[in-house]
Amino acid sequence: SFIGEESVAAGEGSVLTDNPTWIIDPIDGTTNFVHRFPFVAVSIGFVVNKKIEFGIVYSCIEDKMYTARKGKGAFCNGQKLQVSGQEDITKSLLVTELGSNRDP
Repeated sequence: SFIGEESVAAGEGSVLTDNPTWIIDPIDGTTNFVHRFPFVAVSIGFVVNKKIEFGIVYSCIEDKMYTARKGKGAFCNGQKLQVSGQEDITKSLLVTELGSNRDP
């Protein structure tokens, strides 16, 4: 089955099941895209039994392809990515995204 971010945002409620499912966001960063901020990507994930198997993120502006597969590591344009060894949170950069739909 397929789940698209735009259909979920439109209220078409999608339920993740145990069936193999593609999750696709063709314009991940829609608000950035509309405002011409260069942080836009095409994001694709594949889920089986409600667990992610692999993901692909193509950063269109940067022309970078990020891929990751469960148990196989993560890559950018084929080069293996490494996590930081930083253990002190005060010296770390933390990033999150809260979405645009929030009730006051």
